[in-house]
Order: sequence, then C-alpha cells, then structure tokens
Amino acid sequence: MKVLCFGSLNIDYVYSVDHFVTKGETLSSTRLEVFTGGKGLNQSIALARAGAQVFHAGAIGPDGQFLLEAMGRAGVDTGHVAVLTDERTGNAIIQRDREGDNCILLYGGANQRITPAQIDAVLAGFGQGDYLVVQNEINQLPYLLRQAHARGMAIVLNPSPMNEKIMALPLEAVDIFMLNEVEAAQLLGSGAEDGSFELAGGLRRRFPQAVIVLTVGGDGAIYTDSSTQFAQCAFRVDVRDTTAAGDTFTGFFLGGLISGQSPRQAMRQAAAAAAIACSRPGAAPSIPTAEEVTEFLRIAGKETP
Repeated sequence: MKVLCFGSLNIDYVYSVDHFVTKGETLSSTRLEVFTGGKGLNQSIALARAGAQVFHAGAIGPDGQFLLEAMGRAGVDTGHVAVLTDERTGNAIIQRDREGDNCILLYGGANQRITPAQIDAVLAGFGQGDYLVVQNEINQLPYLLRQAHARGMAIVLNPSPMNEKIMALPLEAVDIFMLNEVEAAQLLGSGAEDGSFELAGGLRRRFPQAVIVLTVGGDGAIYTDSSTQFAQCAFRVDVRDTTAAGDTFTGFFLGGLISGQSPRQAMRQAAAAAAIACSRPGAAPSIPTAEEVTEFLRIAGKETP
C-alpha cells in the first residue's frame, strides 16, 4: 500500500515577533529563521516518519533542492518532483508570536505550475488501494482528484488554505477529510457559534461517504465515520511553535491507519506527535520520529488524554 502526497513544497521564512503585524504597522522582528516547509512536504515527512511508504509529487524551482534532500533524509521518495528552471520555489512568510501561534502569507511559485501531463505520468504508478493525500496549495486539483478517483485511490483532503477553489472540487470523491474548525465552518457555510461536535456532525451529513477528522486546537480532535464518533484530547506541552502541528497530526493519523491501527489508536498517536511538534520550533524540523512518539506515549502512561 503506497501513499502519494501530491502537494506543496515551500521555503519557510519565519519571523519571531511580539505580536502579529496590523494594518498600517511596521514591525521589527527579533529573529529570522529559514526552514523547509509547505503543507505537502510536512505531511510527506510526517507520513514517512510514521512508517508509511511515501512518494511526493509536486514542483520546485532551482532554489529548492534542499527541500528534496530533507525529504530524502526522512525516507520520502521524491522522484515525482519536477524541477522548473523558470520559476521560484513556493515560499511562506510566517509570523510567530511569543505564545508560539502563527499567521502565514503564501507565494505559490512552482506549486502553481502543475500540469495535467505531470499528473497523468505520476498517477500511472498508483492504483486501487493506494492513498492520495492533497492540500489546497497546488493547482490542477480538480483534475488530480478525478483521475485518482477513477483509479480507485483513497483520497485524503486537507482543505487548507480554505477558499473558493475547494468548492469547485469533486468533494464526493473524498474518502477522508482532515480539517480544522475554521475550515469546517467555511466548508459548511456555518457560523462561528457552531460547536465542534455540531461541525463534525454537519460534515458527516454533508459527506456521508467520508471519514471526518476535525482538529480543534488545544482541545484535541474529533473523529467521526458511519458508525462511531469520539473525541481525542490534546496532550499538554509547553508550546513553542504550532506551524506544523496540523500537518504532523495528519501524517501520523494516516500512518497509523495504514499500519493497521484502529481509529482510536491512530488518533492518540497523532495527538502525541502533534504535541511534540508544538514543543519545537520550525515546521518540518519539528516533526518527530515514530520512536519519539512511542517514548512520549510511554511516559504519558495511563494518563490517557
């Protein structure tokens, strides 16, 4: 069983600030760090570290070679990544405040240069029983999802960033939705007053064919499918940086399912992995190994969150 993550590859420029810049404000940062990033890259690395056989497809510019090296070290196959000579690698400008929260400005770059021909060539190596993991940081998503669905692949969608492009996708083909409360509310057209369980239930009714995994920040996550619904509380840690928390959760949840774990086991593993990621700076560099997650859970012992 193979996992194809067809997604973004970014260079992250992380600025440490006292607070997020507001309209008309010029703000000095206290530190600048440069990391590998992109939701696609982060999720590929998390999946690989969770033990899955992962192939990444996407595009970079000449400035992005170190991203391929980082994924390779994590065990990700990068043979399906196109290197474009006339475009920069996608990048993200990230503000990180004292509490470790962040806000992100994206430039798509090479991520927005995916072609149907590249998609066809990549999908030729995948089929029934394989997984496709996608986010909303590359172009040609409608074509990609239709072609993957026709091949019998299980489609996992993380609709981030959430915008009008998501509504144009063949969402009925999605098998697993991985999303947060803001994305869920926007997808449903709901108000901010809707609670997390109401949002999960609304998604379940809207997409009865799909598994719903709704992350709710410091409160953990909710899992719902055709037969069960339950909550997984978050593990408490000293938070340094939440940038890759959601991507880490996604990778370790899917990695757990693929390895044969029950949904409850996979959710607990994902919560532990995300907690570790929150305790470290950076995006991809914060993602733990499977051994670190196992040790974290061992120390947590019977204090089941």
